[in-house]
Amino acid sequence: MTGPEIVVDRSSPVPLYFQVAEQFSAAIQRGELAPGDRLDSELQLADRLGLSRPTVRQAIQHLVDKGLIVRRRGVGTQVIRGEVRRAVELTSLHDDLARTGRQPSTSVLELATVACPAQVATALGVTAGSAVQHLRRLRFADGEPLAVMENWLPPDLVRLTLDGLQSRGLYAILRAAGLRVRGAQQRIGARAATAAEAQMLGERRGAPLLTMTRTAYDDQGRYVEHGAHIYRASRYVLEVTVAER
Repeated sequence: MTGPEIVVDRSSPVPLYFQVAEQFSAAIQRGELAPGDRLDSELQLADRLGLSRPTVRQAIQHLVDKGLIVRRRGVGTQVIRGEVRRAVELTSLHDDLARTGRQPSTSVLELATVACPAQVATALGVTAGSAVQHLRRLRFADGEPLAVMENWLPPDLVRLTLDGLQSRGLYAILRAAGLRVRGAQQRIGARAATAAEAQMLGERRGAPLLTMTRTAYDDQGRYVEHGAHIYRASRYVLEVTVAER
């Protein structure tokens, strides 16, 4: 058996599946269940707890939706590393992952010079249809897909390569080219995943995604990049510190 001792209170108004899920969640947070640990099967848990399989299945799905466990074909149900927490600052996801002990990796899906879309042109202050660099990347944390990031940059700003984008974050590349990113206009939102996005990110179609658009400028006030990124809401949290004025 893998997992904590689970006790359910049938007289409680709290649903049985939620009682089970919360006790597993607490065990994961305490470290009693570590990343990579496998849970018993639905049938084994149902027999052990004296619950129906649909109730146990609902508890497991609740933990999957919270990003605490994952189902893997041929392996079973495993505990995974907790969600990525990131402060809303002018940093790159690659650097933030590395700084917090996570292992970032990148698959470059597209790197090309394209005609600038009208909405991006407005953000960058260039003419619609003019040439811009376009890149699209799938970012992983500890080998697990986390985000799809799309960016547009002026064509003569910096030379981008597949090797560079796979090994470093975009802002590190800009800094190495002598550019000093000083600020950005940023918007955070949410929406449902399309079928293609869900497949790339290992989520179900319609799963919640965090969205972030950002237009960054350098110390001379020039816009240097515009990004439109999506993140798995089950694995990613943005944190904001607020203070009284």
